[in-house]
Parts: sequence; C-alpha cells; structure tokens
Amino acid sequence: MQVKKKLTWLLLLFRLPATHQAERVSIWRKLKKSGAIQIQTSAYVLPDEPPRYESFQWLTQEIRSAGGDATLVRAREIEGLPNEKLIELFNSARAKEYATLRELLRALTRHRKTRSSSTFGDKLDRVRKQFREIQQTDFFNCPRARDVEMLLRKMEGTQPGEASVAKVATRDYRARTWVTRPRPEIDRVGSAWLIRKFIDPKARFVFGTDPSGYPGALPFDMAEAEFSHHGEDCTFETLVERFGIADKAVVKMAEMVHDADLEDEKFQRNECIGINSVLGGWAKTKMSDAELLGKGIECFEGLYRQLEK
Repeated sequence: MQVKKKLTWLLLLFRLPATHQAERVSIWRKLKKSGAIQIQTSAYVLPDEPPRYESFQWLTQEIRSAGGDATLVRAREIEGLPNEKLIELFNSARAKEYATLRELLRALTRHRKTRSSSTFGDKLDRVRKQFREIQQTDFFNCPRARDVEMLLRKMEGTQPGEASVAKVATRDYRARTWVTRPRPEIDRVGSAWLIRKFIDPKARFVFGTDPSGYPGALPFDMAEAEFSHHGEDCTFETLVERFGIADKAVVKMAEMVHDADLEDEKFQRNECIGINSVLGGWAKTKMSDAELLGKGIECFEGLYRQLEK
C-alpha cells in the first residue's frame, strides 16, 4: 500500500535593521512573489519543495548581505498551526488574489463596448498573465482559481464565428448525477434549475473542482465541459440551445441569466441581477453548496412562475 507523503514546511525567520527601509520593501516584494505567507512578525512559511527551498535560500543570502539576520528551518509541524490550518491560510491568500483578478475581468466586461478590440485584448492578456503567475504559487489548488478560469474562458469565447452546437435528446440525460463548481452563482444555479425542470427531473447535483473525481457525472459550467460557455452564450443558454427548449419564459430567463452572469448588457435585462446579489450574500454564510443551490432553485422557480403569467 502506498503511503501518502506527509507535508513538511520551510520557515524563514529574519531580522533587518529598522533603518534599512528600501531593503525591507525589496524583501517583502520577493516574499509576496514567492507565495509565502506570514505567520508571525518576520516569520514566513512555504511548502517544503525544491523550488520553494531555492527561493528562501536566495532571500536568506540577500537579507544577510543587507546587514540582517536570517535562518532557514525545515519543520514537520508548527505548534498551533496544524497542516489543515496552514493549507487554509495559503488558500485564503490565493483566494484574495484571485478575487482581485475576478473584479478586473468583470470591470473589463462591463466596459468592453466602449473600448477598441485591441485595447480589450491587451488588457485581457495582462489579466491572463497575472492569473498564470498566481497559479505558480497556488500550492494547494485554491477553489477560486476555477472561478477566474471560467471567467477567462467566457471572455475568450465571446469571439464571433464559432460553430453552432449540436442538439441532444433529453432521454439520454435522465436520472444522472451532474457536477459543477462549489459556491454556485447565477449561471450554475439557473442551469441546475433548468436541468431539473426540463431535462432531468431526477437530477442529483454534486460539487467539486475536478470532474474526474466524480466518474460518470455530467459536468456543467466547468472548464472543458460539454455544457458550459460556448461562443457568446453562458451555460444556461448553451443548455437551452442543446436541448431545444422553446419555452417562452425560459427564453426570457436565458437573456436575464446572460446579462447577470456576463455583465455585458447584451439583452438589457436586469431581472436576475438581484438574484445574483442574493446568491452572493448566501455564499458568504456557512450555508452548504447543496443548501445554496436549493434556495437558488426556489428563486428561479418563482421567477419562472411569474414569467409564465
């Protein structure tokens, strides 16, 4: 039986004279770039891996050259900080960085119509580059990475000329398990409602960042998924198109979900923006993913009943 390798950590403990302000700023920037997290004043930690060890080695030399003291330590455990807590701290730090990129992407989407395609492309490239840089220090696969990845794919997919997607039969998608990303927002919640209402009444929903962890499950609104963003369409629109759903209320809802999800004001529909805000508020509570999805589905059912009239 293969034994899982136990995590070990690298600790960088250092001190710089208070007068060396420029050196302090330089060291701080390099620590930030390395992905290290601060656990005490002038005490930083990284996972014990060869590239991380090399980063701390260089910083140790730089601190000493600047007239400071530096000690590099390997530790199997840190008192008061179990591995689970340290991993949580790393993921929390990366989540904040991903959240900043997410806001940049959303702002870029909102102002896309007023800017040239070349300016839009340049700014998108810069965000993409920043995303790759954060991934280099995302040592424990922060779930928020998938949210930014999906936004990037949405924006990269809004190019003209993509072929229309082929129709599929609902009878081939009954009583299935469907998987999507945790903390579902407007497009995922709306898509789940649509699946259960018009495609698979007995659908079961699970949550994860990697569909391979759920063999046989159908991924939706995930990178590389068949039922996700295609061209200018959000996942809700893709499902409507693929399954040939012609219900007039659903067609209106597709426009609403599109505008709330992509924020490009394509259809000038704002009815789902409020639902999206409510979902965002619930997502910040201790509500489980399943509870969040269930409440969101109730919102969509109410919206559908209203539009039916």
